[in-house]
Amino acid sequence: MMQKTFEQSLYPADKKFTFTGARTGQISFPLGGIGAGSIGLAGNGRLIDWEIYNRPNKLSYNGFSFFTVKAEHNGEVKLAKVLHGDLKAPYMGEGRGKYEGYGYGPRRENLTGFPHFSETAFKGEYPFAEISFADAGDPIGVVLTAFNPFIPLNDHDSSLPCAIFEYEVTNKTADTLDISLAGVLTNPFFKGAVNKKIKLGSNPAMTFSSTHYEADSPEFGDLTLATDQSDTSYQSYWYRGSWFDNLTVFWKDFVTPGRLQERHYDNPQELDAGSSHNKHQDVGLLCGHQSIAPGEKAVFRFVISWSFPNCVNFWNPGDRGDADAGRNPSWTNYYATRFADSTETAQYVLTEYDRLREESGLFRDTLFRSTLPDYVLDAVAGNISILKSPTVLRLTDGTLYGFEGVHTNEGSCEGSCTHVWNYEQATAFLFPALARSMRNIDYSYAQFDNGKMAFRLFLPAERTTRENFFFAAADGQMGGIIKTYREWKISGDHQWLRSVWPKVQRALEYAWEPTNENRWDYDKDGVMEGRQHHTLDMELFGPNSWLTSMYLTALKAAAEMAEAMGEPEKTAEYNGIFASGSEWANEHLYNGRYFHQLVDLKDKTVLEPFGAAAAYWNEEAGEIKYQIGEGCGIDQVLGQWFAHIVGLGYVLDESKVKQAVKSIYDNNFIECMRDYPNACRIYALNEEDGLLICTWPDNNSPVVPVPYADECMNGFEYQAACHMIYEGFVEEGLTAVRAIRDRYDGEKRNPWNEFECGSNYVRSMASYGLLLALSGFEYDMTKGHIGFNPKLNEDEFSFFWSLSEGWGEFRHLGGVLELEVKRGSLALQSFASALLEGREIAEIRCGGAAVPFNRTDRLITFQDRIEIDRHSTLQMLLES
Repeated sequence: MMQKTFEQSLYPADKKFTFTGARTGQISFPLGGIGAGSIGLAGNGRLIDWEIYNRPNKLSYNGFSFFTVKAEHNGEVKLAKVLHGDLKAPYMGEGRGKYEGYGYGPRRENLTGFPHFSETAFKGEYPFAEISFADAGDPIGVVLTAFNPFIPLNDHDSSLPCAIFEYEVTNKTADTLDISLAGVLTNPFFKGAVNKKIKLGSNPAMTFSSTHYEADSPEFGDLTLATDQSDTSYQSYWYRGSWFDNLTVFWKDFVTPGRLQERHYDNPQELDAGSSHNKHQDVGLLCGHQSIAPGEKAVFRFVISWSFPNCVNFWNPGDRGDADAGRNPSWTNYYATRFADSTETAQYVLTEYDRLREESGLFRDTLFRSTLPDYVLDAVAGNISILKSPTVLRLTDGTLYGFEGVHTNEGSCEGSCTHVWNYEQATAFLFPALARSMRNIDYSYAQFDNGKMAFRLFLPAERTTRENFFFAAADGQMGGIIKTYREWKISGDHQWLRSVWPKVQRALEYAWEPTNENRWDYDKDGVMEGRQHHTLDMELFGPNSWLTSMYLTALKAAAEMAEAMGEPEKTAEYNGIFASGSEWANEHLYNGRYFHQLVDLKDKTVLEPFGAAAAYWNEEAGEIKYQIGEGCGIDQVLGQWFAHIVGLGYVLDESKVKQAVKSIYDNNFIECMRDYPNACRIYALNEEDGLLICTWPDNNSPVVPVPYADECMNGFEYQAACHMIYEGFVEEGLTAVRAIRDRYDGEKRNPWNEFECGSNYVRSMASYGLLLALSGFEYDMTKGHIGFNPKLNEDEFSFFWSLSEGWGEFRHLGGVLELEVKRGSLALQSFASALLEGREIAEIRCGGAAVPFNRTDRLITFQDRIEIDRHSTLQMLLES
């Protein structure tokens, strides 16, 4: 019945994920595992940002670590090149040590002084990167495919500490060519370094370790370089020398016809880490050899794996007491509980290679086949890479823990910050077990007896309430309740909900708890008041729609959870408070155009109950500082966005919400930043455009307004754009998304590193919500329900979806709706779609068998629960 393929659908000509020329200059594509660290693949093929040592390490190199290729015919070298493209300007250089900042040209680790390719193109479809190396007249062309396994629901394989490189070499000549392709790796240790060639089964490998460190040392660990090539040669060590000796001799060795000759040293070096032109770290290499007939291709596959098992809290160790003086808190990295060292990881990857590549490729293909504009897919896929960056850790038991982002050498803002992680939606759908682990640790270690939640977790987690440093954040605490509801609906796991439910209740009821020093809802009327800390790092005073909407959504979610837990009295209580608060907010917090904050900025007494005058009173202006007032805030109905994400419907008046969201676009979207004054951090400039955090359409801004008001912060923008789409303002929402991704174009900024307060910033994973909004995704695994209501291209579309037990694709073409499970399974009792409205259903089939059903408007209920697995597809045939 299907006359067209999905590849011929709406947007194929627009899907452009290839970067060339100057647009490769800022690329660093993270190759690594969830919580395992990563290596950055630069736009020209260099290996940079070696963040594998349990800490951020931006702008770093691992000595001379690279790949290089040689082509010979009849014993004559026809080509020898480093597998890099041109380094993009400027060429002043970074400087090192006491010369830092003085220039002196590009660092030698860039290999810019050696033959390399001038014509390269970088294609990025996360988790795969592809770089083509092809210069006119060369006897060979090379294409690199690099990835780390990324398989929804399989957090084990998606957390592997490795980077995989697959080089495909094409012989463009009329002669058979002998190809040598080598992986070169520097041993990262300065003391006791040992390079050793080994076998992993039948696979050749080299290990890079040190005899200097004890097994419990933070520095203890090793790297492995492995290949599946049957014909290999080694150099366990480069020539040891000073000045430029090692690299000079290497290149002479490499361009000599034939195989590389082994070199070995028995004694480990003891080096000075600060040395400049004295002795250098040891380097080793592993080289594959294949002969390629004219016009044929050969593949060279390499794995770099690492193991640094001992994580240490070096950033905020706290007071360890006399017994542990001088020792920072430490724990075993999750991946080290699975693999004893990097060689075990490499062996696992090579053994499971075909499956890991196939399943990761299946995810990539399914996601990128979604009929969405290229910049939307770019926003979704580009930001799930944050899970593979050093922003994220996995504790010994596998629990997910994260910073907000990362600075150059340490995390940015510790503690799985609840109000920042509120925005990210990717983890909950792609790796639901990890999302539940975040709820578990929060409710186990971040809650005080009266229900107050610390909005950051220390490590070890039990320090959090003991040290009592962090106070409650209104948005973070309410968001935790909504996220619990989301995790429950995604998984359908009543037993899990029951395990956390008492603490979820306590967190909600802290709003009116008498010991709540912030007085959020003392009168229990459903309106946030008092002192409300929030993600813009200060406090709002008095009623405001932003934090009240989060409170209302939490109340509505808690009422439904209470009903499921068999507590009808609590259900009625929470629903009553919700109704009261929603009615009051609709009447008092809406000014006819948008929602706002209700506070008398001239009334100093507002601050007195909280002893906050010193921080918040502007004596000169006679006004409270850091407030929104009559401003049009980007998050003014944040709770309503979250309610749409989790399927709770409207928590505020629908017509007022729609007008408010439209006002955010009309007032806060700036088409050209050049003439807009911004006293805050610069995330958009010159001719760039974007959504501001807050504007004052009536020119009545507080003298000192809410922090960050003039900034364009990606995660906030994605939230607002996503909400616009939910409310029917699809064009406006897409315009805002395009503005963000235009800023991260590979030349001005890295497409795989959206930053805010630090690189790889978690809030940008709000972009996953675009997929939910544009597909109109419905889900409730407590009832076995799923649904789709596409906002684009209703007649021909494909969407990726993922829930707790399975993931796959939903598509519509030629009057047939198909729900396919690619991996896992899906147990369904009902299905819904706006596409069914006004259309008759001819037949529903699953796995080739007819499925009995009942229908009410857009809702289909199956007479018996059906099980869809990877071998069966649910098909709904619509009548013309």
